[in-house]
Amino acid sequence: MTARILVVDDVPSNVKLLESRLLAEYFEVVCAHSGAEALKICADGKVDVVLLDVMMPELDGFEVCRRLKADPATQHIPVIMVTSLEETADRIRGLEAGADDFLSKPVNDLQLVTRVKSLVRLKMLTDELRLRTVTARNAGFDDGIEEERRAAPSILLIDEDAQSSATIANMLRDGYRVDVEDDPQAGLFRAADGSYECILVTSAYTTYDPLRLCAQLRALDRTRLLPVMLVADKGDDAMIARALELGVNDYIVRPVDQQELMARLRTQLRRKRYNDRLRSSVSESFQMAVTDPLTGLHNRRYLDTHLPRLLARSAARGRPLSVMMADIDCFKAINDSWGHQGGDDVLREFADRLRQNIRGIDLICRFGGEEFVVVMPDTPLDVAETVAERLRVAIASDPFTVDGGKNAIAVTTSVGVVATAGAHDDPATLLKRVDLALYDAKNAGRNCVVAPAA
Repeated sequence: MTARILVVDDVPSNVKLLESRLLAEYFEVVCAHSGAEALKICADGKVDVVLLDVMMPELDGFEVCRRLKADPATQHIPVIMVTSLEETADRIRGLEAGADDFLSKPVNDLQLVTRVKSLVRLKMLTDELRLRTVTARNAGFDDGIEEERRAAPSILLIDEDAQSSATIANMLRDGYRVDVEDDPQAGLFRAADGSYECILVTSAYTTYDPLRLCAQLRALDRTRLLPVMLVADKGDDAMIARALELGVNDYIVRPVDQQELMARLRTQLRRKRYNDRLRSSVSESFQMAVTDPLTGLHNRRYLDTHLPRLLARSAARGRPLSVMMADIDCFKAINDSWGHQGGDDVLREFADRLRQNIRGIDLICRFGGEEFVVVMPDTPLDVAETVAERLRVAIASDPFTVDGGKNAIAVTTSVGVVATAGAHDDPATLLKRVDLALYDAKNAGRNCVVAPAA
């Protein structure tokens, strides 16, 4: 796993020690000896994880972390605070400043490497989502990122010890909705079926390996992106390290401190909601990129991407595929008489009538202007011709309303239909043939269907 790690400490010997340990794991290491230098490196270059000393002159680690998390350009970079401070209040102060975790000096090699690897994996996911969102935004699409929702987070606690689970649930009663499950397999099903934002798994199972549950949570599609926290016993470093390798996001050691637990949960929920918004943005941007905004149909870009796949599947299965191209007759005259608003009204209504007369498995696209294409898998030419005639009648039988419903006008359509001619048909040839069929329908006087045999 290659990543760039920034080590920040005002004591050169501490920097060298961490640097040598990370280099042994083939990480790229960058060093800074002050808070100001660390901020500059993070702003100017690619950094995947920051190992940040707390006790530094001028800008201490808490302030550096606060500034990193306050800057949109650096707030997604995971920060691990490395400190000799042992007080719970100091850890909570760091977590509230935005730190993702703490390592105590002298640093345990196993915890250092496993924690860094865990956070690097999360950073890679975030980087990919951020890149896609920026690409969509540069293409002119809204990023879709909204303010963090304020609903009480739903937590699932999986713990066989009733007293332990009651204690933890009581700690979270203010601000969280907590469900408790004592059976690990039942807990796995609840996590998959529920709408939880974090899963807490305790390590104190007498006859079951909790790491198996953690691995299963990471393997299921429905739970692989959910934050998972391990509640472990003090001194159980081997289990903690293994849990982090399996993809557990964080851990807390017994006796559980309420403030630390809530601070760690806030960190996990903040990251989850941020990544959820990024994923939503990517999905929405994709939909915008392949959808015609006026009619809500797929656009030419989607057709160009999807038609080759449908054609290849048709050839592989030896099944027919037909394509229909419909054009609104005399559309320029409609625009000239009723303006572009009237033309838009007609296009929207035409798209609606298309939907009503086409099967759900068929692909409908606005090809451009007043032309529409329908791809019909598993459909021979004679059936496609019948569908086209049904559409022609549906368009011509009832007038279209324009001008806010105040006026009604007659609209007709010309339709060309073709079917695949063999295994060697390609999308360009198919679209050219259906375009020629549409041209013949126009020349035949419009308001008709032409379906030439291949």
